[in-house]
Amino acid sequence: MAAGKRYKAAVIGGSGYGGAEMIRRLLIHRDVELVRVASVDFVGEPLGAAHPSLEGATDLVFEGIGPAEAAEGVDVVLLGLPHNVSSRKMPELLATRAKVVDMSGDFRLKDAAAYERYYGQRHPHPELFAQFVYGLPELYRERVRAARCVASPGCFATTIELALLPLARAGLLEGVVPVQGITGSSGAGVAPSAGTHHPVRAGNLRAYKPLEHQHIPEILETMAQAGAHGLELRFVPVSAPLPRGIFATCFVELPDSWSEERLRGLYQESYDGEPFVRVPRKRLPEVAAVSGSNFAEVGVAVGPSVKGRRTAALFGATDNLVKGGAGQAIQNMNLLLGLPETASLEDPGPWPP
Repeated sequence: MAAGKRYKAAVIGGSGYGGAEMIRRLLIHRDVELVRVASVDFVGEPLGAAHPSLEGATDLVFEGIGPAEAAEGVDVVLLGLPHNVSSRKMPELLATRAKVVDMSGDFRLKDAAAYERYYGQRHPHPELFAQFVYGLPELYRERVRAARCVASPGCFATTIELALLPLARAGLLEGVVPVQGITGSSGAGVAPSAGTHHPVRAGNLRAYKPLEHQHIPEILETMAQAGAHGLELRFVPVSAPLPRGIFATCFVELPDSWSEERLRGLYQESYDGEPFVRVPRKRLPEVAAVSGSNFAEVGVAVGPSVKGRRTAALFGATDNLVKGGAGQAIQNMNLLLGLPETASLEDPGPWPP
């Protein structure tokens, strides 16, 4: 970064929960100035109208403008739009000079058929797939630094990929891997539906999209590129009565030689030096330890030897709105702009959560 330079950013789709977290992180960023927030909701109203915690924090208002106008004069645009919406705005946005970080699922995949199957609609611009780098910094940090456009990973995908990545890199991830993922209510978005409304969510656990969740193909693509062989994911997501958080448990079969101590050592070595991934030494990962922060926790447990094999349980925990969403988008923005990767993301989160 040039000495004294301050970058300018715009957010498109800023009225949702992910938009709120992006805006909050940008407002406290020392090297980036948020200059514009576009939205189809709350047009002309201050940001605090949608996000009470931002009351009085800025003079910005929600603007009902298109992608080209939102990108005018800025260095980077961050999108908090739903899938099937982001893709339709992308050609106009890419005609500008701004760099792009997209939080939707529209450009995470390289396979248009997989997108149509899991997202329920033909992709309008598959020719743009090649312009996007998948934004998991722990795997693609240098690619992100060199990119113009980043597709930030999904919340479940981030959590599960971080839990499996050391095994994939070691050539130990193959075959069928059952996964259960538990998610907080903010992952369903700001608008309540019959299945996400508080009266049916509080005090309840409910599986949804079993074996068909849209994050499955991006996990498979990413793990294959990391070194997995013939991986098949049997993923069942579960909605839980907590506002924030993802907790994933993955089950793999390993050779008898992989004791818990050896596997834990692999994970500690793999994430040594990573600014946002922790491998707790005296406990297993938990949502409360990462809630409100950009940190992820991963951990392992290994069962006894049975016929020369051991079952390993691999755990991952993130905040779905931060490391699983807007925080990781800011992390990717920092890399795109050549800024310190941790800028505006260093806070460890509250305790108790």
